[in-house]
Amino acid sequence: MGKLDKLGRLGIKQRAEGRGWGYQQNLFDEGGQAEWIEVDASRVEVKRSRDFGGPWLGLELAEMVGLSRFLRKRLPEGREEISWASMGLALVLSRLCNPCSELHIAESFYKATAMADLLGVPEEKVNEDRLYRCLDALLPYKEKLEEHLKEGLGSLFDLEYDLLLYDVTSAYFEGEGEGNALAQRGYSRDHRADCKQVCIGLVVSRCGLPLGYEVFAGNRSDVTTLEEIVGKMEGRYGKAGRIWVVDRGMISERTMGFLRSDGRRYIVGTPRWMLKRFERELLEEDWRRIREGVEVKLCPSAGGEEVFILCRSRDRREKEKAIHERFERRIEEGLNRMAAGCRARKYKADTIAKRVGRLLGRNSRAAGLFETRIIKDETGRTRLEWEKKEGWREWAELSEGCYLLRSNVTQWSEEDLWTAYIQLTEAEAAFRIQKSDLCIRPIWHQKTDRVLAHILVCFLAYVLWKTLGQMCRRAGLGDEPRRVFEELSRIKAVDVVLPTRNGVTITKRCITRPTDHQMILLQRLRLYLPSRIKLTGDVVKT
Repeated sequence: MGKLDKLGRLGIKQRAEGRGWGYQQNLFDEGGQAEWIEVDASRVEVKRSRDFGGPWLGLELAEMVGLSRFLRKRLPEGREEISWASMGLALVLSRLCNPCSELHIAESFYKATAMADLLGVPEEKVNEDRLYRCLDALLPYKEKLEEHLKEGLGSLFDLEYDLLLYDVTSAYFEGEGEGNALAQRGYSRDHRADCKQVCIGLVVSRCGLPLGYEVFAGNRSDVTTLEEIVGKMEGRYGKAGRIWVVDRGMISERTMGFLRSDGRRYIVGTPRWMLKRFERELLEEDWRRIREGVEVKLCPSAGGEEVFILCRSRDRREKEKAIHERFERRIEEGLNRMAAGCRARKYKADTIAKRVGRLLGRNSRAAGLFETRIIKDETGRTRLEWEKKEGWREWAELSEGCYLLRSNVTQWSEEDLWTAYIQLTEAEAAFRIQKSDLCIRPIWHQKTDRVLAHILVCFLAYVLWKTLGQMCRRAGLGDEPRRVFEELSRIKAVDVVLPTRNGVTITKRCITRPTDHQMILLQRLRLYLPSRIKLTGDVVKT
């Protein structure tokens, strides 16, 4: 410790005092003796206000989770003037603070922030080509980055990865994506069936911290991705003690057989048709209320190797009831219009059959309620008749708001199993953050590797986002870091120009004084804001 410099001794002192989540870097000159000069107060100026809070906070988060250290250690250094580690951080911080294209970063955003001071990379050295080449340099380290960040997050927040949540989403392209085998048309969660897309499978812990992800072709079915993602995660982190939680869209007889093999444990949703097997249990009254509006019932299987958990949600029942009523009304109105049209003019039976099929297909949630008949009468006219099947309505009313879970974790209570399954919302929240706050889509890149690198940068920015979320949770600031980040992002860096008596102009790069609210947030997060940035040559002659 005696060999440490001033910065190192400060870091050790802060850790000994219990301050900070880890080693907080300090690129700033805070100490030293007072400097007294005579300044012409009438000519003091404040110039070049730039965004400081967001990039500074992002860089602190990158240091805490070890991302900066990994990039400095792993990205190869060659003959390039600017290190790939610095450019990689520029990409991730830009994605975190203001998601935009590499061109916009180079031409506008980088200059509007204090990243040049934070990263030590002059503005004129940041250009579109260098950012694109950095994407190419980052991509080969995807798996190593995932492993490194998993360990960093686990030790930083004392996490356990016993429960793994897996879900899939899609991100669409602007452009044709020609030559990119992953860019395909498929089921779009973004309601952009007109665009090609890729599918992204994400694995997160029970608190939403990411473990890893994979990118699949846009036309890949969810159910076919499970074996691949589980195999990769187990190959990387081992099998012991894992419980996989997946939605019903990934379950088939094949995937169930795969999960059972090698003693894997699971909690999964089941296809809706399986509810029919438990009609008698749905009618019984021995439900257990586990929270307001939610009831569950444990149903052991015949062999005792699995359990089924019937779940009933009041909010979900009201939602499904409204959906059924809306679709029923649409179908009924459409059938009435078609029947009236048949009475007004002659139609071919095939034409009416196709129209009925399209109507029922667009409103499939209530299609089973209607039984239609297309009849050719003695005058040669086509007649459409229909009626409602009350048996279908009775089952719909009974099953509204109900869903069925399946697990081979037989030691847990029905409440524990339901709680674990509901944590899938953490994976869904991860996708919402990446799509809204980090703007993972639309994807503008066309080359396959650039698309994969773009998704990697979004993943790294999401790691920083969730790190801030965990810090907010520990500090008692809630589970939503968005408002905290927005508030601290308002902190600016400015150049204060001080003309002196002897004709020398002194420029000090200072950080704006935090508001009371910002100061409280910094104190709760145990972050320490510098007062000014040390410039190379503060004194500029005029």
